[in-house]
Amino acid sequence: MASVGPIRAAGGVVWRPGARGGVEVCLVHRPRYDDWSLPKGKLHAREHPLAAAVREVEEETGVRARPQVRLPSVRYRREGQPKVVDYWSMRTLSAARFSPNSEVDRLRWVSPETAARTVSYEHDARVLRHFASLPRVTSVVALVRHALAGKRGTWSGPDSARPLDQGGRAQARALAPILAQVAPELVVSATARRCTQTVEPLAARLDLPVEVDSVFDEPKPGQDPADVAVAAALRLAELATECPAVVVSSQGKVIPPALARLSGLGSAKAWATPKGSGWLLAFAGTHLAGADRLAG
Repeated sequence: MASVGPIRAAGGVVWRPGARGGVEVCLVHRPRYDDWSLPKGKLHAREHPLAAAVREVEEETGVRARPQVRLPSVRYRREGQPKVVDYWSMRTLSAARFSPNSEVDRLRWVSPETAARTVSYEHDARVLRHFASLPRVTSVVALVRHALAGKRGTWSGPDSARPLDQGGRAQARALAPILAQVAPELVVSATARRCTQTVEPLAARLDLPVEVDSVFDEPKPGQDPADVAVAAALRLAELATECPAVVVSSQGKVIPPALARLSGLGSAKAWATPKGSGWLLAFAGTHLAGADRLAG
């Protein structure tokens, strides 16, 4: 008999600035269980956990929020079945008027400390305490490597003009709704055609231009790769101070060493990024506060 995998769900610690300089987080009361918990819900079929987290938060609370830092996942059993819930910290962008319903009949906005004392389950309290220990995130950068573009040896023109292949175009289309969850206000790309094409479906979806920046290009002959990595890392930190949410499309010889420089953690190999995937980077000012793998 085939084993049954765990129920998958996703949600968030949704926050907004508090009246006295701190932050407030959102809790929901569920009449079915008569409990206070974090907003969350089950993934739809083939739905990305990040998209599910944003959707479920909005459905339960009316809050449209921007995911920022990956928080600890929670594992428990519900009615005898194992369940895994992935959480992100989420910055409130807008909020519709809350309408009580059969799933959620009350909301509370309280300090993280009060929330940790209020929730009905210790696993939610652990997530809230982890959130409270983090620096306040000021911006996010979704950094992606271009999608599949065939083999360099089979392209007769300049490598910078090599386009996405059929699989790469499918990857780019699949990436667009995931990247859109961070509500980017700026889309930036390396100059290579395959890089710009990777974020074109996203840009079209959001009606944004793709701004080209050669600092995210792979090293050219004569360039020191270390210098390219430093320049790319500095530009990522700079973009984080210029805009609250940015998507950047770059290349495989740039992303790993740039992230190793930016984080100060691990070698470039630890930041290996397959084509058509990337990272959700959370910044507190110019400091990298979190990095979560973002698969296509």
